[in-house]
Order: sequence, then structure tokens, then C-alpha cells
Amino acid sequence: MPTQLSPWPRPDFVPGGGDALLFFVVFGDFDLTKPFGVSKYRSRGPADWLEVTHFERAKAPEVFADYQSGTLWAELARDSPVTASAALNAPQAVAVRAEVTDPNSLDYFRDAIGVLTWLLDCGGLAVYDPQRLWLWSADEWRDEVFSPAEPQPLAHTVILLSEEENPDLTWVHTRGMRQYGRPDLSVHNVGPEHMEVVTEMIERFTVYQAWGGVVGDGEKVKMPSLPAGGVCHRRGSLDDPDFNNVHIAIEWASGAVRK
Repeated sequence: MPTQLSPWPRPDFVPGGGDALLFFVVFGDFDLTKPFGVSKYRSRGPADWLEVTHFERAKAPEVFADYQSGTLWAELARDSPVTASAALNAPQAVAVRAEVTDPNSLDYFRDAIGVLTWLLDCGGLAVYDPQRLWLWSADEWRDEVFSPAEPQPLAHTVILLSEEENPDLTWVHTRGMRQYGRPDLSVHNVGPEHMEVVTEMIERFTVYQAWGGVVGDGEKVKMPSLPAGGVCHRRGSLDDPDFNNVHIAIEWASGAVRK
């Protein structure tokens, strides 16, 4: 009898929201002959929809150079020096990629997480997520991603704080929502008085969209703790380097979150 896996539903799913893209790179020294257990990894395992590509540094140094260079990698190395060092010295890498058309559940994410955890058990040392801008050690991945055994939208997205022209204001924006087939979120010119509540709003939108909800173009923000007049506008393209995704710009015509 086939192993029954616990479903990962999207309780707020609305069709037509968008296609999901997953992309991870696991660095290590692999023995890919190790068996894959469906029940152990809570996953259906590698399949046609999930591309798993193995690279050796000695044979494809340009692939590793592409992943392990540039501003992003420098920031990761600064924030996680031990993990980054292990990844830089790893002789192999496995890239895991999937595009899923308008998924009505998060089972695809559950399955991919299981495959990535299996790769760690096969000799992986670190999991690189360029969409979420993060580098997990093997232990961090197991503790924060695999062990909860349920969707973790806030673990797979990141809220970034960037300087505006006015140094007293902050651009608050996300990355990682393309993994759910939904737009990222952006609020410009946030003042310190509204930073906490704007962050709360973004977290709510993140979880709602991960559960399959769709934020419509022109939809108004309805949070009593925020000034009235906030409106959601769908902007950008999948090629936008700030998001690697389309995004929702949440704007107040009055500049009401500048305080």
C-alpha cells in the first residue's frame, strides 16, 4: 500500500494567482546512492516535475563561481561565515529546481523540502536559497524547515529594510513569494512610528498569499492600526532584480506612513 503523506493545503486558494518557482542549491560531498524513504522524508521524492542536477567543482568550476560570487554571496559569507566556508570548500553541488503551474496546494513544497533534506543526509553541508537570499547550514535547515513538518511561509520569505533618499525613512520589501506563485510586497517611505505595524501587515499578506489568497489590484488596506487610504497596486515583472518577481506596491497618496 502506498505511503500516505499529510497534505499541505492552501485554505485561501484562488485559481489564477500565479505559477510557483523553487530553486535551491545544496553544497557538499554526496553519496546519491543512499535510499530515499517516502515516509522518512515526508515526500514523494525526485520526479519529472522536480529537476535535480549534480555538479562537480573540478568539472564545472564556472557553475560554482556563478553561485558563490557577487554581492549576495559576500553578504551571506559575512552573516554565516562557517556555513559559507564549508560551501566554498565543497567539491560538489546539487541544484533543485521546479516550476509548478498555479498550485492549489503546497504539496510541491513539502516534496521539495523532503528531497533537499535527503540531499543533506547524502552528504550535503549547506542549502542556498537565492530567492529568499539565505544560506542554511544542515542543522538549521533540519531544525527550521524540515522538523516542523508543516508549511513555514515566514521561514521561506524575507523582509528587507533598505534606505530611502530621506535617511529617516525606510523601504520595506520582501523576497521569496515567487516560491508560492504570488507577488512580493513593497512599501516605500516608512517612518519609524509605523515600522512595526507595516511589518505586521507584510507578514499577514505573506501568510495569506502563501495559503493561496490573491491580493487584487486596487484592493484597500484594512488594518485599524494603519492610516486609512492604503491601496495595493500590482507592479513590475518577473525579471525585476529587486524581487525576482512581480510585486504589490502598497501606497498611501497622502504619504501617511512617513511619520
